Amino acid sequence: MSSDPREAARAAEAKAALERAKRDSESLLGSSMGRAAAHFSGADAPEGDRIELWGRRIGRFLSLIGVIVLAWWLGHQLKFW
Repeated sequence: MSSDPREAARAAEAKAALERAKRDSESLLGSSMGRAAAHFSGADAPEGDRIELWGRRIGRFLSLIGVIVLAWWLGHQLKFW
């Protein structure tokens, strides 16, 4: 490998461009659904704490139900349906 700083800068720039292309080529829906699935499954709960895991799952499911009900109620109040 050459010790030329210009080549090192070009290599770093090329590597950054490849990383951006990889990141931007991911589908928006696929990555969003993956993050949502990890969120609702309680993947961030501490290891070995089953009560915490199920508490997070139940709480997040109930919050989703609440958002859906509130959205329906708002649509009903605004006479969308």
